[in-house]
Amino acid sequence: MITTVIIAADSSNPILPATGEIIWSVLSFLLLLLLLGKWAYPPVKKMMADRAAKIRNDIDAAELARAEAQRTLEEYREQLAQAKREATHILDEARQTGEALRADLLAKAEEDLAILRSRNEEALRIERQRVIAELRSEVGSLALELAEKIIDAEVDRAASQSLIDSFISEIGAMQA
Repeated sequence: MITTVIIAADSSNPILPATGEIIWSVLSFLLLLLLLGKWAYPPVKKMMADRAAKIRNDIDAAELARAEAQRTLEEYREQLAQAKREATHILDEARQTGEALRADLLAKAEEDLAILRSRNEEALRIERQRVIAELRSEVGSLALELAEKIIDAEVDRAASQSLIDSFISEIGAMQA
């Protein structure tokens, strides 16, 4: 074991490189950094800046598109609400027009009914007067014939007419 320690003390450290190597490695590394900083770093930096700008632009474009979509959605919602209001207004107008038309038709029907009723009442009154006149004439003739048969004599028509009229009036008063 002592021999191993002595050999280790004489030999150089395998983990640590020699001093010359360290100097050349540091100089090579610094030269590499200088060359990379001069020629490689600006394109990489530009590429990173371009990429960041593109990402920012894409985010801004997405925000604009989202805002536009939101605006469009609000416009569609407003148009839909306006269409619903217009449809409700049209339905209300149609109902009012229908009710007005119904009222007009009912008024016209009632007016026509009143006119028809008036005409029918007038026709009925005229017909009643005609029937009464016919009945008076018929009853008068029958009464005259009956009186002639009873008296067995010819009665004067003009004189008997006043008698017939009073008889019919009495019958009419009795029925009323």
